[in-house]
Amino acid sequence: MANKVKTTAAREGRNPSTGATIKIAAANKLTFTPAKALKDSLNK
Repeated sequence: MANKVKTTAAREGRNPSTGATIKIAAANKLTFTPAKALKDSLNK
């Protein structure tokens, strides 16, 4: 099993209550990659 860091780019979003456009900053996200043994055991 492995955890990796992915970078997301800055983007524009929208505030649902006001409808105003906002800027969402770039961020680092943690992603999980299951090991082959785990994938195989789930897909039997």
